[in-house]
Amino acid sequence: MPGENIMESSSLLRKRILFLVPIVLFLVIGIFLGIGLTLNPREVPSPLVGKPVPDFDLPPVKGRNLGLATANLKQEVSLVNVFASWCVACRQEHPLLMRLSRSGSVNIHGLNYKDEPDDAAQWLDALADPYTRTGSDFDGEVGIDWGVYGVPETFVVDRKGQIVYKHIGPIAQEDLDQKILPILEGLKKISGQQGG
Repeated sequence: MPGENIMESSSLLRKRILFLVPIVLFLVIGIFLGIGLTLNPREVPSPLVGKPVPDFDLPPVKGRNLGLATANLKQEVSLVNVFASWCVACRQEHPLLMRLSRSGSVNIHGLNYKDEPDDAAQWLDALADPYTRTGSDFDGEVGIDWGVYGVPETFVVDRKGQIVYKHIGPIAQEDLDQKILPILEGLKKISGQQGG
């Protein structure tokens, strides 16, 4: 009978579609996961790149004389490093920051994020202090304004006080050589600035 043939073919078509739906979903999910695996988690786009540093004024870390404010990030190319004594990865990048500081090629400013005053001071005293200025962001509000996801993070700031680059995570020598130092040198050439 023609009606039964139509019903059978319609039922067969539904079964095939239901069979294909999970396969198609699996392929789509696989494609998105594959694309995600090729992305670098350190390259999270920052909405602040190309914009002026946030307006802030932080007191110095305990035992230090110079705090950190918006006004300190103008007239020179500099780095702002967000760190904390409780941050294991900050300890990992610290020797590199010390070498960079000793080279005198750039002023490095510290933004101490959500840290106890005594802990921050002891950490800098024990490991040495690579920072020209160090602001204490005890409650983390300034870090939020900077768009900090976690520590450590490092920002390159130009002479106009604009954020040019953001590095998420600990800086490795490769990051310094391939990204940060070339950006700093380019900015110094543009501005005619010598040294830090």
